[in-house]
Amino acid sequence: MCGAECALKRTLQSGRPIIGKSGYIVDAGGNRIAISVSTALLRDAAGRVIGGAETFRDLSEVEALRQELQGKYRVGDLASRSPLMQRIFEVLPAVAASPSTVLILGETGTGKELVARTIHALSPRNRAPFVAVNCGALPETLLESELFGYKAGAFTGADRDKPGRFAMARGGTIFLDEIAEIGTPLQVKLLRVLQDRAFDPLGATRSETSDARVIAATNRDLAERMRSGDFREDLYYRVNVVRLELPPLRRRREDIPLLAGQFIERFNRLQGKAVQGMSAGTLALLMAHDWPGNIRELENVIERAFILCSVGEIGVEHLPAELTALHAGTDRPGMRAAHDVLDAQAIRAAIERHGGSRAAAARELGIHKTTLFRRIRQLGLSLPGRRSPAK
Repeated sequence: MCGAECALKRTLQSGRPIIGKSGYIVDAGGNRIAISVSTALLRDAAGRVIGGAETFRDLSEVEALRQELQGKYRVGDLASRSPLMQRIFEVLPAVAASPSTVLILGETGTGKELVARTIHALSPRNRAPFVAVNCGALPETLLESELFGYKAGAFTGADRDKPGRFAMARGGTIFLDEIAEIGTPLQVKLLRVLQDRAFDPLGATRSETSDARVIAATNRDLAERMRSGDFREDLYYRVNVVRLELPPLRRRREDIPLLAGQFIERFNRLQGKAVQGMSAGTLALLMAHDWPGNIRELENVIERAFILCSVGEIGVEHLPAELTALHAGTDRPGMRAAHDVLDAQAIRAAIERHGGSRAAAARELGIHKTTLFRRIRQLGLSLPGRRSPAK
């Protein structure tokens, strides 16, 4: 910022002020301090440019608050403002500390593997391997050798020993995604691993052991598959020791701005672009969509928008045609619901910032206190009590 990116130099060249450009300085003690820089032209009485001014604002307190809020809404690589996800965040440390088997339920694209990786990262096993297996991607015979390995000579082409995923995950965690797709014969062998920690590689003359912690996941109704006879009852109860149910994105719409912002930041970094966010219309449209593909679909939409948008904000014109056509020219209930979610998020944040004071929150939001109370009732919000008197 003091060389080619000098803000004051740009203002003198372009004649346009710069407001609140983010940066940092390093003080004599080597501490990195967040700042914002603003610039303006200096003119004489005749309007001639005679110089420029540059001001610096210390953002240390703002940055500290941002990190504090980020910590509140983040566990490992997971981030959410949703009360539904916050309840999961609260139990994750205890789940991670336990050696028990975990079953993660949720629709496709809700982030089941990310939750599994977070549990592993928070656990005492985090220095050992995390091994993921998609049980629905392989036929039964290949899946068995993938899980348990094989010995040389077990079948044609097996010219050397190959360790299975359970062996590779010793001391760590094995993640069995789409566990509902495993056939009944293999379910028996999986049950033995969970009960006795023992398994037989193909062609082996003796059993091997693995102390890997098992985390399983499925987007199917596993209890229904058990009742229909497609999933063994004893295996179901072995797997279903600790159960986490991830809500679909349509039930946690308040996370859409947060998740979209994370994707924009990541794609900027990967693609060397300077996309600054989303327009209000884009955000409203994203909030109104039902997201059958959940977080994975949202990520795909943002990535496709990057093809057309290199700088500035992502506009509605940068979104996929099938998404914009779905919501075009309508005041759908989904759009109203999106505005309700944004209102609820703004009201909660304002009241939290003011220690529960509704009066102070109403002043910040620029509305009368009675309007705020009416909106709280309309939205059915459950909010904390006041911790300090209104100012």
